[in-house]
Formats: sequence, structure tokens, C-alpha cells
Amino acid sequence: MNQVMELPAEANPLTLQNLYNTLIAASSTHQQQIQTGTKQLQSWETQPKFYSSLQSIFIDTSLPVEVRYLSAIQLKNGINKYWRKTATNAIGKDERSIIRLRCIESGVNEPNHLLALQNALTVAKIVRFEYPQDCFTQMSGMLIHVRPDAITSIINHLRLASQPRARTSNLPSTLLILLHVVKELATGRLQRMKENLQSLAPEMVQVLGDIYIDRVYRWKVFAREGGDDEGGALNDIEQSLLVIRVLRRLVIAGYEYPNRHTEVQELWKIIAAQTMDMHHILRESHSLNSNTKCLIEKHLVQIAKFHLEMATKHPRGYALLPESVNLARVYWQLVVQFGETFGSQSATTVSSIGTDGDADGEDTPFMERISLKGLLLIRACAKMVFSPAKTFKYQHAQDKEERVQSTELMKTDLLTGDFARETMETIVTRFFVFRSKDLRQWEEEPEEWEKREDSEGDSWEYSIRSCSEKLFLDLMINYRHLLVQPLLGVFDAVAVLQNTDVLLKDSIYTAIGIAAPVLDQHLDFEAFLSSTLVSEVQIQQTGYNILRRRTAIILGQWLPVKDGLDRPLVYQIFQHLLDKNDRLNDQVVRVTAGRQLLNVIRPFEFSAENFMPYAPKILGHLMALVEEVELAETKIALLETLSMIVVSMEHHITPFADQIIALLRPLWKQQTSEEYIINQWVLTILIGLVNSLGANSPRYHSLIIPLIQISINPTSETYYLFEDALELWHAVLVQMPQPASPEILSLAEHLLPMLDVDSVGKALQIAESYVLLAPQEMLIISDRFFAAFTNLLPSSSRSASGTILHIIDAFISAANIIGGPSAIANLTTSLINTSLLPSILVGLKSAHDAHQSTGPNCPTTIIDGIVETEYLSVLARIALANPQTFFSVITTSFLLALDSTATVTWLLTEWFSHIDNIGDTGNKKLMCLGLTALLSTGQPWILSRLQELMTVWTDVVVELTADEEDGRPDCLVYWDTTRPEQEAREIPQEQRKRKIHYQDPIHCLPIKPFIHQHLHQAIELAGGRERFEAEWVVNIDRDVLAGFEK
Repeated sequence: MNQVMELPAEANPLTLQNLYNTLIAASSTHQQQIQTGTKQLQSWETQPKFYSSLQSIFIDTSLPVEVRYLSAIQLKNGINKYWRKTATNAIGKDERSIIRLRCIESGVNEPNHLLALQNALTVAKIVRFEYPQDCFTQMSGMLIHVRPDAITSIINHLRLASQPRARTSNLPSTLLILLHVVKELATGRLQRMKENLQSLAPEMVQVLGDIYIDRVYRWKVFAREGGDDEGGALNDIEQSLLVIRVLRRLVIAGYEYPNRHTEVQELWKIIAAQTMDMHHILRESHSLNSNTKCLIEKHLVQIAKFHLEMATKHPRGYALLPESVNLARVYWQLVVQFGETFGSQSATTVSSIGTDGDADGEDTPFMERISLKGLLLIRACAKMVFSPAKTFKYQHAQDKEERVQSTELMKTDLLTGDFARETMETIVTRFFVFRSKDLRQWEEEPEEWEKREDSEGDSWEYSIRSCSEKLFLDLMINYRHLLVQPLLGVFDAVAVLQNTDVLLKDSIYTAIGIAAPVLDQHLDFEAFLSSTLVSEVQIQQTGYNILRRRTAIILGQWLPVKDGLDRPLVYQIFQHLLDKNDRLNDQVVRVTAGRQLLNVIRPFEFSAENFMPYAPKILGHLMALVEEVELAETKIALLETLSMIVVSMEHHITPFADQIIALLRPLWKQQTSEEYIINQWVLTILIGLVNSLGANSPRYHSLIIPLIQISINPTSETYYLFEDALELWHAVLVQMPQPASPEILSLAEHLLPMLDVDSVGKALQIAESYVLLAPQEMLIISDRFFAAFTNLLPSSSRSASGTILHIIDAFISAANIIGGPSAIANLTTSLINTSLLPSILVGLKSAHDAHQSTGPNCPTTIIDGIVETEYLSVLARIALANPQTFFSVITTSFLLALDSTATVTWLLTEWFSHIDNIGDTGNKKLMCLGLTALLSTGQPWILSRLQELMTVWTDVVVELTADEEDGRPDCLVYWDTTRPEQEAREIPQEQRKRKIHYQDPIHCLPIKPFIHQHLHQAIELAGGRERFEAEWVVNIDRDVLAGFEK
């Protein structure tokens, strides 16, 4: 092909030559050419024949490798986006056929590994998309299943490539294709895909097994006897390594019950035997070069992964396959062998830590990787016995029999009592002991090392120490009757002051801490704490910093599970461990103590009074440590502890508030985008501090309010803290004593735009707090709130609707208290003008229409019963506060009605019918008060409802006067006019709620006198008793009247 010539992107039609030139440009080292080429390739993505042309360039071995490599990547990415038939701009059927026809052949014959890898990934994507789309052939009127061409082709190529005279590069390329195809198919979740893969697995295992046996035999002979063909032996090792990688995935994903298949059993026995042979070769063949040795080690790691995945994904299959128990023992022996060199029991190691330490490199040694797999395998065996996976799948008789058989086999042949004791002893004395590598890193990178040690517990599958801890706890839980006493015996012998072997002590204390949930009834931890730990943390000898760190951890493990410990003594220990002036309290010790203090403060039994004597020094040391450490993760952990202290100490934190604020100011300013979570913890601590300080919190508003303002600003870099800022804002309002400051009131302007976002629930709570805190100021801008509520109410959830209506109730109550009927009139005008009250009436009308109709075509209500009660509560408060204007308010609000009297008629009909469905006595009384207050209008539309009113009166009066014989004619009224004294440190918002509560008509208006007053008023307005009885009482049912008179 000709040399590249750069043209503008839009001037290039899609031809093979132009595509080649564009790929040359896109793979060049000049930025301008790369941009031009990339833009042109993007413009061709949806054109026909683009991807088949890419493949044509890829399979042309005469072209530069970098061009072919880029074409392979473009082809792979395009197939991922456009191969599906349903994709937009999908690749055409004919073009897909061309690509499918050439992809396997070109990949098999590709000698370059990188290019072969990209092609293999492409083939795997195609197979994943098309498989298991079955192909069928019509023969003699029958549909016969035909295996997908791709799989057939790969297996055929595999057979041909494994022949003695085949090209040496074909087999690795074919295996690479098969590896990625199996990887893709193994991730499929469709049952049909799984079944089809399982149907192919036996033949593929047979073919791969033959290749594996042949190649392993050849390179094992070379490893034992030597020879001149070292290159051929290396090729054999690499090929067998590829085969075992394929087999591992194929057997795990391709069989539902692998132990029931002969080919898997045979393969399993062969691999088990070869595992032992390979370990023997590594031990005995000293003449192996490093490359060969590395490949054999990779073999053994792959085999170990195979065994482990079988034990975790097919636990019964693992137990019932031949030689599985012996395999577990072999792995355990490797673990024991590795444990002999894992840790150091020499106390002199601690004193000689330095730059000359014998720490390992960054790469995990082979024996450590194998030993980790061995520990995971033992843990998987224990899990299949003691914590088998639950399944909803139907269990056949054979399944149940295999489950019992596998469990019994593991119990009797592997997980015996002697094995459990040996395992516990090995773990405690070998893997709980620090290595020289650990101790050196402690000294050289203390903060990094401490963070890694703390986080390893969450990644126990990748850390031999953390995995050992998990396995140890499993054994202690399931073999407690065998292991508790031996462990306590060793502990009693070691945990004495005369024993100065700090590494052994640390390992035993580690075991005691991990097993705390098991040992809490067997170990006198109180005595150990007072007699041993207290003394050991004060010893000034080299290496005792290790025991100080362990002391902090073990206290954090035992306090949550052990009641009655001497907490002041524990606080003294932490106060000592956090003291930087003690030379043995290095950064690791202090950071660990800071982390573990969280577990000491968190339990329910924490008492702020007991903690107060030690709080000044502990908080001082902790905050100094936050400033000292550099890693964001460490700061966050220490801030979490500080936050827990602030919350748990409640008002006792007041003397330390200035120090905490002084710490938080620079923390907020320091943070970069990578450490943004620290800002979140700053707000979290401020929330706890505001709630703990209560009415004393306004002194810090100069810091808090600007943080809220910047965090709720959508254009701010800290807008990600929006929800935390709302929590802080709400806490500030709840704890703010009256009157509200101008700064607090100015924040209310930012609240209105938030009433239509996802955090509307918290925004509504803030709005309610504002109404309680500054009712007069909020009444001035009430129309803006009502306008926002109008848009929000129809689509809001039940909880949000309830909060909105509670806020409206609060507005009405505040208006009634502040300005009386005139303020209520202004407020109802705002409710009407903002369409909020009309919206409420529309909801009630839908409920009325639904309740008055029956049949399949009857209308449905847009509100449920709870929301309807809240709607009617708003109307009841309006009627109670200003009954004279109720009629005009309702008729003006309901714009859909032509007849104003008809509006009130259907409203009262729905209102009276709904009262029986109200369960809350307070709401029922409010409805009764509101409806009764309407009698003062003397209008026919309410007097005609006298029978329904009497029914309500009878029901409510009977319910409220059930305790009348105790001298309480209304159980909801506070008859004692003297208000209770304010509780000590009562939350300011609770004080405001309590004050409003006492002024609420529900609690200050006795029901009987209220009814008598308004009934007599209605009689007078009607022209006297006789006329009232003649016009209105005469229509009342006698039974209803008799019930009311009682």
C-alpha cells in the first residue's frame, strides 16, 4: 500500500487505501495526525464494510504491526458496539458473515502474541453475542441440532494444531482463542447458554486433557533428565499452562455436577498426581533456570486456583472427586512448611529493624501465594461442613445423598479434632507473628503500614494473615469444645509480666482478641486487664510498642462483647497510648489507638460522666494526631472516632467545642478534589456538635452558615455535600433558640428552589423548622412557600404530603396566634391565590366522586385515606379560626363549580362520611371543632346537617369523656393551667413545639362547652328555640336526638 497522505477528515471516502492511511495517521507519534486519524475513524464507524475492511488490514501480515494492532482494536470495539442486530447502525448481515468466516482462521495463524490476543478477544465477543443461537438443518422433516460453527471450528483447529507436524505457533494461538471464548461463555447467566456450554464441555475436556497430558509429560522428562531442546521444553510448558487455564474455567463453568462425569474424575486424578510431581521438581531440580522455574510455579498457582474454585463453587463435587482429601492435606503441609519461615519468634528482630532488614520485595513469593490458596481451601472445606450454601433449587435424592456423603467425608477424613488443634496452633504461632518485612515497614512507613494492616481485614482473600484470622475464628466457633481450653492454657503461660517475648505475646493476644465472642464466658478479661495489660503498656523496653498496639486492638475487640469491664481503667490506657511524649507511642501505636477508641466509645453502655475526667487529654491527643497524619484515609478514620465522641458525650462536649472548631477550620480549607470525603466528615462532626451543644450552638454560626451556603450552591465545587449540608442546616434550626438571627433568616431564601428536587423530604423538614422558629417572618413570605407546595403536592409521596400539610397547619396556627381572624383571612387569600387550597379541594372532590360511585367504570380517587384526613385537617383549622369566611373561601377556591352551595354540599357530605374512618382521637376532635364552629354562621347549608353533626358530637364526646368520673370531662385538654417547667437541656425546637401544643384548640378547648356554646348561638341566629326546633330539629331522627341528649 502507498505511503500515508493526510487529508481533511470529510474528504476521505471509505476505501481500503484511505483506511490504511488513516490508521497510519492514528498510530503515529504526531498529535495532529492522531487527532485527524481518530476523527476520521469515528466518522466511518457506521458506514457499511468499515469493519470488514479493518479485518482485511489486520489479516495482511505484510503491513506494519502497529497498523494491524490498531485495526484489531478498532474491530474489537466496533463489534462490542454494533454486532447485535438490535443495535443502532448495526453491522450488516453480509459483513458479519465475512468477519465471522475469517476471524478464527486469521487468529490461528497469527504468530504475534499481541495481535493474536486482540483477535481472540474479538472472536470471544462474537461467540458471546451469537451463542447459543442454535442453527438447525432440515432433514427428513425433522429439525436436527447443529453445533455452532465457531465452536466446531475451534475444536477442529485445536486437534490439527496438536498434531506432531503442525506449526508450532498454531496451538498457542488456538488455545488463546479458546481461553477467551470459554471466559466469555462462563460469564453467561442465561440457563440456555449454560446448558449449551455444558453440552460441549465433555468433548472439549477430552481434547484439552490429551494435549495437557502430552505437553506436561514432555517438559517433565526434560526437567528430570535434561537435554538440548530447552526452547522446545519452554514451549511445552507455556502451552500446558494455557491448557490448564482453559480447563480450569471449562470444568468449573461447564459442569453442574463435575464429580459425576468420568472425564472430570480422570482429569482430576491426573492433575492431583502432577501437582505433587511439580512440587517435587521444584524442590529437587536445582539446575532449572529461573524462566523454567517461574513457569512451573505459574502452573502450580493455576492448579491451586482450580482446586480452590472447585471447593467454593462445587463444594460437594470437590469433596466427592478422587484424592480431594489428600489434596487438602498436601496443601496444608505446604502451609505448615511455609509457616516455618513466615514469622520470627526472636525478640532481637524487633530491636534490629532498619534499612538493612530482610524485607521481601513487592512481588508476593510463590510459596506465600500457594499457602494462601491452601488456607482458602481449608476454609472452603470448613464452610461446606459447617455453613453450607443454601439453595432454593429442587434437591433430588442423589443430591441429598451427595450432600450428606460429602459432609461426612470432610468431617471424618479431614476436619478432625486433631487437625483443628494442629491448624489452630500453626496459625497462632506462625501466621499471627510479625515478619521482619512487617517490622521494617512499620519503622520506615508507619502510616502506610498501619493503613494497610487495618484494611487487610476487608480483603482477607488476598492476605495470608487476614485469611488466617478468618480461618482461626471459624475453627474457634465450630470446635470451641476442643480448642478453648488449649488456647487458654497457652495464654495463661504466656500472659505474664516475666515473659518478654513480645512477638509471641502479640500472636497469642491476637488470638484472644479475635476469639472474644467465643471466650467471653471462659476468660476473666477483667483480671487480665488490671493485672497484665495495665502494667505492659507502661514498660519502657524496646519492642513493647508492638504490645501497646495490640492492647489497643484487643480492648476494641473485647469491650463490645464483655459487660462490666472497668471502663475508667480502659480510658486511662487509651489516654496513655495516645500520648506522643512517650517514646514507645510511635505513630502506629497512636493511630491504632485512635481507630480502636471508636469501638470503645460506640457501645450502648458508654457513660459521658465516666469519660469526662479523661476527655481533655484524649481529645487533645486525638485532634493533634489528626493534624499530624498525612493520609486522607487515616484522617477519615480518626475523624470518625472524633465524631462518635462528640455525639456520645452530648452536652458534655461543650468545654472542648472551641478546640474542635479550631481543628475543623483548616481541614476544610486544605482539601483537594481527591480528598473530598474529609469535607463530608467535617460536616458530620459539625452536625453532631450542633446537636450536642443545643442552645449554645449559635456561637459557631459564623463558621457553619458559610459552609451551608457554599455546599447548597449548585455552582460550587462542594455541591456534592448537598445532602450533608441540609442535615447540618436542619440541626442548626432545631437547636436555634428564638429569636432567629438575620443570618439564619437569610438562608431561607435558598430553601425555596430545593422544594422540587430529590432531597425534598429534608427541605420540607427545614421549612417546618423555620415556621416554628420564626413564624412572623415566615408568614410574610408564606405565599412563596405555598406556590412551591402547589407544584409539589400532587406528585409527592405520602410522607412528603404529610409534611407539607403539617407545615400548612403550622402556618394557620401561627397566623391565629399572632394576628387572629384578620391574619387567617390574609393567609387563606394566599392559599387561594397560589392555587394550593384549590388543589386540596380537587383532591377531596376526586375522593367524593369515587365514594359516591360503584361499578367497574367508577372514577378513582387521587388521594388515599390518610392524605384525605390531612386535607380535611387544614379545612378544619380554617373553619375553626374564621368560620364566617369559610363559605366564601371554599366557593372561591373551587373554580370548577357553577353553584357555590353545591360545592359546600359535596364537601360536607365527604367530610361527614370520612370522620368515621379517622382513628386518631385528636384529628377526630379537630374535625368536630371545625364543623361545630360553622354553626356560628347560621347558614342553612350547615344547619341542614344537624343530624350528622349530632352523630359526630355523640361519638366524639363519648370517646373524650370516658374518664369523666376521674374529673376530666375532656381527656385531650390540659386542665392544669400551670405549664410544666422546661426540662434541663431541652431541645429548643421541642420547646417551641410544646408551647404551640398547649395553645392548640385540640388541647385547650373542652368539647362539651364548645358544642353548647355554638349550638345556642345557632339557636339564637335561627330566631329562638321554638323556631329552631320547628325548622331544623324536626328533621332529626329521634334515635339520634335521644343519643345526643344522653
